[in-house]
Amino acid sequence: MIKNRKLLFQLAVSLLSFAGASLLVNAADDPFKVGFVYVGPVDDHGWTYRHDVGRLAIEEEFGDKVETTFVESVAEGADAERVLRKLATDGHDLIFTTSFGYMNATIKVANSFPDVKFEHATGFKRADNVSTYSGRFYEGRAVIGTMAGMMTKTNVIGYIASFPIPEVVRGINATAIAMRKINPDAEIKVVWVNTWYDPGTEADAAKALIDQGADIIMQHTDSPAPLQVAEERGVVGFGQASDMKAYAPQGQLQAIVDDWGPYYIERTKAAMDGSWESKDTWSGILDGMVQFADYGPSVPDDVKDAANLVREAIVIGELHPFQGPIFDQSGKEIVAEGEIIEDGDLLGMNYYVQGVNGSLPK
Repeated sequence: MIKNRKLLFQLAVSLLSFAGASLLVNAADDPFKVGFVYVGPVDDHGWTYRHDVGRLAIEEEFGDKVETTFVESVAEGADAERVLRKLATDGHDLIFTTSFGYMNATIKVANSFPDVKFEHATGFKRADNVSTYSGRFYEGRAVIGTMAGMMTKTNVIGYIASFPIPEVVRGINATAIAMRKINPDAEIKVVWVNTWYDPGTEADAAKALIDQGADIIMQHTDSPAPLQVAEERGVVGFGQASDMKAYAPQGQLQAIVDDWGPYYIERTKAAMDGSWESKDTWSGILDGMVQFADYGPSVPDDVKDAANLVREAIVIGELHPFQGPIFDQSGKEIVAEGEIIEDGDLLGMNYYVQGVNGSLPK
């Protein structure tokens, strides 16, 4: 009887050891799970589309070692928190939240899931398991602002803006500063649409701006609708976040292109090998996060040359888009010649500079 008990005990130990080994093997074979939360649809042809290109770059780089998922068209607010909790509960190891309005939800959910790593785009709140990242898109705006100043005939640039957050305000101001260095008579008219992606609303804003005399359209919204309207109405414009020339082959002068792939690969690798740490990343043209499409067919050679010079000057550090002198809307100097607005102040920018028409919504 005792021998039987010993045999049964040894058999039980063997079975448990085998089961434990199997679990370890299965755990080792499980792919690293990376989740993305998008504010728009993946086929918006702008901001979200480019983030999804970055997600696909992760899959190409790591193959079956990584599994990526995404949730698209998530509203900023309670919906974002619900989606984030679901991703974290479902075993995602790393989660990218790709819109400014996800900031508070990201911090809140990260606090409940300390073993999950979070990366929030364009925000400023961090935690031990939350990093922030963004592109210095204002550098690109300085390039296209130069082009706009040279090419406008009416001296009215129409600008379709999403929400009055510092990122968007910086873009408007960088455009105005660069534009007026070339053409002091040019001005920017802004229409705030309070949406990141709504083709109908964006199109209506473009029509209204063209009716007010704008012969160049810019945007900080995500659909190609403004460019399509520009093409239909015989004016020109710039793509946003992505090369949109397929929607305006004659009308697109240039496009700022967001390249998230290298950053997403780098951060995924760090999370997988244990070297990930919370930090802030703010990269620009030099680092390749801010890139450009090819020039459109209607861009003259002298405009290309001027734009290239601005781009190169930014890269080598000879030019900063927010280097003084800079004037407020009344013409008062707010940044002295040679001085540069510090990053902290850029991150909180809440005013217009000279050359921007109208008042900034509160």
